[in-house]
Amino acid sequence: MSRNDILREMGLGPVWKLRAAPAAMPVEQAMMASTVAAEPLPETAPAIPVVPVSPAPSAGMDWDELAATVAACRQCRLGETRKQAVLGVGDRNADWLFVGEGPGAEEDERGEPFVGQAGKLLDNMLAAIGLKRGEDVYIANAVKCRPPENRTPAPEEAAACKPYLERQIELIQPKLIVALGRPAAQTLLQAEVKIAAARGKLHDYRGIPLIVTYHPAYLLRTLPDKARAWEDLCFMRRTMQERKGD
Repeated sequence: MSRNDILREMGLGPVWKLRAAPAAMPVEQAMMASTVAAEPLPETAPAIPVVPVSPAPSAGMDWDELAATVAACRQCRLGETRKQAVLGVGDRNADWLFVGEGPGAEEDERGEPFVGQAGKLLDNMLAAIGLKRGEDVYIANAVKCRPPENRTPAPEEAAACKPYLERQIELIQPKLIVALGRPAAQTLLQAEVKIAAARGKLHDYRGIPLIVTYHPAYLLRTLPDKARAWEDLCFMRRTMQERKGD
């Protein structure tokens, strides 16, 4: 599939070409370059109240220990209804980390995040900026078990899973984190987040730059915001170029 085909799949046209950012371009300029005047429609997911998180039971674990702990986890009620926990997929030394909300029905069956229609769109979004699942990219979710009926995770569910996500980030040490949707952003930033206000800005997760954009599932039902998602993708690429000194 060509790049033009990928952008058409995202519903974007005409095709815009990315311009390489100057090597010395500061992050602040990249942020300003990606800011848009129009305010996007908010995502429909309800706000997730931020709750305190207990000390991480996963501290110091390697990947095998973390995977085994997540697979056996019963820290919240999601462990009672899931078919399997979904830890994540991709390059464990990736520069790029994408974090979604939680597994859906198909992910619960297959044990891999973003494998349905939303996953197809995410793959196309990655390809549009020269990325590919599994190659310098790791994909995870804020919660590792499917919420029944694909509902938004409850605060206590997100809190129970947060130590696992934190340990994944410690192990991967990405150069950039992308929060896909409001629930993921709120889990990572531990603050109330509105996508309209949060996108187009560089946030911080323990010294790692973090960018907020729409969840692919939201884009599938809200086609006009695909153009704004493209702006976010351009911002991500410029930010990574700045981080790498390209």
